[in-house]
Amino acid sequence: MFESVAYAAAPGGPANPLGAFIPLILIFVIFYFLLIRPQQKRQKQHRSMLDTLKAGDEIITNGGLYGRIVSMYEDNTLSLEISKGIKVKIVRSAVANKVALESEKIAK
Repeated sequence: MFESVAYAAAPGGPANPLGAFIPLILIFVIFYFLLIRPQQKRQKQHRSMLDTLKAGDEIITNGGLYGRIVSMYEDNTLSLEISKGIKVKIVRSAVANKVALESEKIAK
């Protein structure tokens, strides 16, 4: 009796090999649009912000220091004045963000 049931469940035709990869492809597409693409966009914006830095800009470093750029050097470093008479030298890539000056805030 059980033998007839086992024979009744015959396998179908050969499986499509592309069908097994469709979920993996969908996962990669979702990761691209939700994780990879936004991160690349943020990196591009940060790179352009670093390229537009000039003396007199107020910035925040990755370490949390606020200061004004005093001078910029050829070796991708800059001199940052964090208080009157106190200057530190940092690498350009350590700049986290540019702070809007009061005159720029009023103009907006």
